[in-house]
Amino acid sequence: MKQHNLSRRRFIGSATLAAAGFLAFSKSSFAGVLSGSADKPNSLINGVQIGVITYSFRSMPGTVDDLLKYCIDCNISAIELMGDAAEVYAGAPKREANEDWAAFGKKMAEWRAAASMDKFKEIRKMYHDAGVSIYAWKPNALGSKNTDAEIDYAFNAGKALGVNHVTVELPEEAQTKRLGDIATKHKMMVGYHAHTQATPTLWDTALSQSKYNGINLDIGHYVAGTSSSPVPFIEKYHDRITSMHIKDRKFHDGPNQPWGQGDTPIKEVLQLLKNNHYKFPATIELEYKIPDGSDAVKEVKTCRQFAADALA
Repeated sequence: MKQHNLSRRRFIGSATLAAAGFLAFSKSSFAGVLSGSADKPNSLINGVQIGVITYSFRSMPGTVDDLLKYCIDCNISAIELMGDAAEVYAGAPKREANEDWAAFGKKMAEWRAAASMDKFKEIRKMYHDAGVSIYAWKPNALGSKNTDAEIDYAFNAGKALGVNHVTVELPEEAQTKRLGDIATKHKMMVGYHAHTQATPTLWDTALSQSKYNGINLDIGHYVAGTSSSPVPFIEKYHDRITSMHIKDRKFHDGPNQPWGQGDTPIKEVLQLLKNNHYKFPATIELEYKIPDGSDAVKEVKTCRQFAADALA
């Protein structure tokens, strides 16, 4: 009777684990079956990796443990991790009450320059063991005022976390050149994020400066800023897009909307990723007003279901 109550997803996951066990049986693989690893989150939907940026949970407690629990609750298996939670876990200094921001920035720079990567490796293992991969890292250490040592730290921490790119708000051309040069040394992509200043050619200079400069596209901001579909842009630049944020906004700098109520062609974009086998993740970014009686986890679940329906 118990087997008949297994969900289809759990059954397939269990069968996959069993097959792997026949190929390479070990105590660890057997323990994995017993521990219920088939129940790990899975948001790879018809070839498209749906992820979430931890900013989506900003209204809730935000430790690395909290964020992992939210991912599991939402059945999301991949994330873009923002810097604060990871740095707190790694032992970064806290800003004291009324502490001057310049003094605190210097303190952070000194800590980053000497920081061990062990805690970042711990985060990677914690998330990996729970079935969640960290594909992008957005630290507050990639700005024009950050030292080269801090930027090196950002890439090294990204490697320790297991990401394939870091993300940052699109800066001035001198800084995209600087970051591109350092990214080349580390052989890791930088995905530049834009808001409503986005245009079809906004990233061209950065892309020309380094093959490690890429695009962290936000289709909601693109729609609000250009009052046009992002599909032609994605088709043109898909090989330079590191990851893509999904939200729904109205044309003409319009507000964020619950998914399906704005002008952003979310379904069309997700179908484009599926049909063209684009491999960059599609990241849920919850920015619309959370309805009364709901919370960020419930709304991210709703967004994930919207994406799953779009990719059916």
